[in-house]
Amino acid sequence: MKPFMLITSAALSLSCAPAAAQSAYDPAMAVDAELERTSRVARDIWEIAELGYLEEKSSGILQSEIEAEGFTVETGVAGIPTAFIAEWGEGGPVIGVLAEFDALPGITQSDQPIRDPIATKHAGHACGHNLFGAGSLTAAIVLKRWLEATGTPGRIRLYGTPAEEGGSGKVYMTRAGLFDDADFVLDWHPSDSNSAPSLSSLANRSAKFRFHGTSSHAAFAPEKGRSALDGVEGMNMMVNMIREHTSMDTRIHYVITEGGAAPNVVPDFAEVFYYVRHSDPDEVRALWPRIEAAAQGAAMGTGTKVEWEIIHGNNPTRPVPALQRKMSSILQEIGGISYSREEKDWAQAVHESLGENAPPIADAGKVEPYATLTSYGSTDVGDVSSAVPTVSVRTATWVPGTSAHSWQAVAASGMSIGFKGANHAAKALVLMGVELYSNPDLRAQAKAEFTELLGPDYTYESLLGDREPPLDYRR
Repeated sequence: MKPFMLITSAALSLSCAPAAAQSAYDPAMAVDAELERTSRVARDIWEIAELGYLEEKSSGILQSEIEAEGFTVETGVAGIPTAFIAEWGEGGPVIGVLAEFDALPGITQSDQPIRDPIATKHAGHACGHNLFGAGSLTAAIVLKRWLEATGTPGRIRLYGTPAEEGGSGKVYMTRAGLFDDADFVLDWHPSDSNSAPSLSSLANRSAKFRFHGTSSHAAFAPEKGRSALDGVEGMNMMVNMIREHTSMDTRIHYVITEGGAAPNVVPDFAEVFYYVRHSDPDEVRALWPRIEAAAQGAAMGTGTKVEWEIIHGNNPTRPVPALQRKMSSILQEIGGISYSREEKDWAQAVHESLGENAPPIADAGKVEPYATLTSYGSTDVGDVSSAVPTVSVRTATWVPGTSAHSWQAVAASGMSIGFKGANHAAKALVLMGVELYSNPDLRAQAKAEFTELLGPDYTYESLLGDREPPLDYRR
């Protein structure tokens, strides 16, 4: 009954809607009534598992569902074929809901609780974005129905945001001004626990450095060759020395994406993919020329040529305390996730693969207290939160102790434990949306904190410059 008590409290603060209409439509119960749709959509997108900017079917599923509910859908926004905005309503506050749907390459798994890769697939939802998209879809639909049932003025938007995993889809959407007239944005993410902290992330920038050399027979004519792989390895060596002379918050990591095919052929092409992260975007900007200089020096020293392409760049998330505290209190009212007997057996089997220090599976039923934290990951939600006050929540879609980007996360994202977590998130988003539509004092406080957080001289600037979306970065 706690969700009902929360809605009653929210409804009391709403003066523009009739009391009878308020009591007639319980949005928390309405979310539960949509569990079948949430589960079906999440499973369909999980099966497809499309990579960033290639999510034609996944995006299409969400668009079809939301359009059938009376939303107006604009697709191909910000020059991205799979990005879309769906909107319903008029007047009042404009509240957006983010929806992701891209998968990760190189990891596949069935919905079984033991390691079971699927040989016919090349990607998997190891970060649960299938759940993200489905839960946000449900939240937008229920908020639309609540606005309609109560006669509350306001607009609800679902932002279909592609390529979070290294593609920075939301950055291009932010840069295009698609959030400029939104008052607030609601966001969530799959997790192994339930929480709504004020969570700051790291800014980051990535690029693919491509070295070009001269091929030759490595044994018969080595003097004629200039190894592009030597260029990559020289760059990596110098960047690893740079690590010794950076600030504590700096994170640099890379992977060689191409280095040749045979040892007896001097490779004339090699590529390395770099990420640079820091809590301060200005530190990323300051460090980046040193990375570029290392690439240029490696090319000079190995007789090769180098070029590079910025792939993505994200600003840090900027949590608004008033919004996060309210979301945390809503989550406390909702409570945690409960498992059926079958789900407990499934979770126990996964738990055995997580190591002896994994928290008990019963922790899915807990809600973490409000806190101010720093994440060492990065997300393009950071750019959205630099443009509009944004509030986020995480729910236990995975067995406690599960890491994102793992086979355990893929498995749970394709079955009922993940679907329950998405339903939980949708409920939290809906109740937060009701609060924002209903509570002008909260809206005013949040906007004042947001303005103070950014500072009087703040001007949004992406870490991507003026490059176009890298629509083929996953091909």
